Amino acid sequence: MLKPLLLGVSLCLALTGSGFATTLTAVHVETDPGERALWDRIGKDYTAQHPDITVQFQYIENEAFKAKLPTMLQSKDPPSLIFSWGGGVMLAQQQADFIRPITAAVQPFAASLVPTAAKAFQSGGDTLGVPVLMSKVAFFYNKALFAKAGVKAADIKSWDDFLAAVKTIKAAGITPIVVGAGEKWPMHFYWSYLVLREGGADILKRAKAGEDGGFTGPVFVDAGKKLQELAKLDPFQPGYQGTLHLQAAGLFGDGKGAMQLMGNWLVNTQKNNAADSKGLSDDNIGTFSFPTVAGGKGLATDALGGVNGFLVSKNAPKEAEDFLRFFSQEKYQKEAAAKGYYIPAIVGTGADVSNPVTKSVAEDLAHATALQIFFDQDLGPSVGRVVNDISVAIPAGQMTPEDGAKALQQAFDEQ
Repeated sequence: MLKPLLLGVSLCLALTGSGFATTLTAVHVETDPGERALWDRIGKDYTAQHPDITVQFQYIENEAFKAKLPTMLQSKDPPSLIFSWGGGVMLAQQQADFIRPITAAVQPFAASLVPTAAKAFQSGGDTLGVPVLMSKVAFFYNKALFAKAGVKAADIKSWDDFLAAVKTIKAAGITPIVVGAGEKWPMHFYWSYLVLREGGADILKRAKAGEDGGFTGPVFVDAGKKLQELAKLDPFQPGYQGTLHLQAAGLFGDGKGAMQLMGNWLVNTQKNNAADSKGLSDDNIGTFSFPTVAGGKGLATDALGGVNGFLVSKNAPKEAEDFLRFFSQEKYQKEAAAKGYYIPAIVGTGADVSNPVTKSVAEDLAHATALQIFFDQDLGPSVGRVVNDISVAIPAGQMTPEDGAKALQQAFDEQ
């Protein structure tokens, strides 16, 4: 999930004429060239103030990073700073003794962090990491295509409204939805939001406690049924099951589909991956929240999203924690906000978000009644994989909603 970020920092000692020099290697999944340039500059600025420390960024594709991270953490030279989406994956890394608490190191600048974001990187009274950005998953739509189909986003409030809009758009000869199901996690946004809208903001907490049938309860089964209901309308682009995330972003940017359910990083990825490298103009992109469901406990203002940040590995040098402090400076995060790269988790930077589409998402986040982090991260690595698997298998007709719920419960019991 997407926007998906990762920063790892590993220590490398090299004997020089004046002593030992420290190289901090930063491994990241970021794809936006502008954001990469900013982060590279932050690294150089740090080196300018600390001549014996060099910061080098390396960028790895999202799914490749997820696959390689366990091996990286167990290597003789593991990353010192680990990008994290928080949640169960972070806690699993803590339990495996891969990371260390950094409460004391963060305390001097803790007040600068958005409280709800900082909480996502805390456990048992300890601070495990530093949040960098916040995101919300919403429907992004092509205003021109909606107008052509005669659909008004403001009228889409309920799930039935949404299904009706899909039918109308399809009848107009337009692909209703673009999705990169080839990487699975983009599809889990649909299933997860349906679970939230059915069960309410605390549904995962209740399911983990075994309440209301746990993960085999009616909320999880019904979410699968509604996802099937959507799939029966054939709303996605041809070959969607093999389409990768960035390819799907490019298709949306090329105007090949009316909607995409994605995090706010789509504003930039659709531009960078469009055929003309320009994509849709900001004034041609609108957003609306995932619709509510009849009889559901969830509110339209309950958001699914992420708080992305960095963890410090167990044996990382003290320079890694100091670099996080430097990286989190208001001036850099205000610049990221002003250039539309992301919504920083730093107090006072929200007002600097200049991109109108990203700003609307930031305002929604500011008024959200709850922010549930991505299910595949919240539930941990093994259960998260099952969430993504069933989110693809159920709409494809490869698994029933009931069997999907049972598979999830079994994975939760066995983790």
